Amino acid sequence: MLRKLIKHEFRATARVMGPLFLIMLALALTANLSLRFMLDSKIFIISFLGGLLLVAFTVGLFAMIVMSIVLMVNRFRTNLMGDEGYIMFTLPVSSHKLVWSKIIVSSVWFIAAGVVDFFSGMIAFCDLDVLRDIFSSASFTNIVDGFAYLLREYGVNVPLAAAEILLLCLLGCAVMCLQFYAALAVGHSFDNHKMALSVAFFFGIQFAFQFLGGMVTYAIDRFGMFYWDWDLTSVAETHLFLGVCILAEALVGGAYYLITTVMLNKRLNLQ
Repeated sequence: MLRKLIKHEFRATARVMGPLFLIMLALALTANLSLRFMLDSKIFIISFLGGLLLVAFTVGLFAMIVMSIVLMVNRFRTNLMGDEGYIMFTLPVSSHKLVWSKIIVSSVWFIAAGVVDFFSGMIAFCDLDVLRDIFSSASFTNIVDGFAYLLREYGVNVPLAAAEILLLCLLGCAVMCLQFYAALAVGHSFDNHKMALSVAFFFGIQFAFQFLGGMVTYAIDRFGMFYWDWDLTSVAETHLFLGVCILAEALVGGAYYLITTVMLNKRLNLQ
């Protein structure tokens, strides 16, 4: 059933994100045209138009991320907290699967939006001739050889480091979803002023977690764990740091998930 929920969620959100991706790529092409031809024109109208296209592209880079977050929040609110909730919660599926379908789809769109923004920037600001010269130059070869030397010298486990970074990114996307979901679930458990209360609980929960994190950091520092002689190599310290970050994200995400599911199961209010 989770697969069907994810499929339905992708279909519903792709109607918005798909055109946004195409618009962003089109803006990248116009920005490249503007940088290469229009801004240097001696004709004021053409130069001014080129500047507007460049501004539109810059705004689009930020709008892509903002729209993905807005869509994620709105889908959870309308699909589970609004009138559609009467249908969703009558399905033969647990609230856990409903929440997970939202988390998975939203995380995929966050990553996709970041990838589209990256390639849009490459399209807008990179000249193909320049890129060809860079990748075919001796300096680029020296950089690659130097990187390979560091891997051999220090024994960096590239697959493990890549897996840790990828896991941290995925957890970060999930936690970002859950912090909005938890606030919405708590705020919509009341009868009136649901969105206002959701915003208030969002900042309240954020403050509580920030305060708790500060207290934990202070306690660790108080007992001198930052200054213990672990006798680790720099590579091992990097893996340890990534592991601690993953654990912290998992704990925070678990707390948000618990708040969300408990409120959906115990205090759901669709009135």
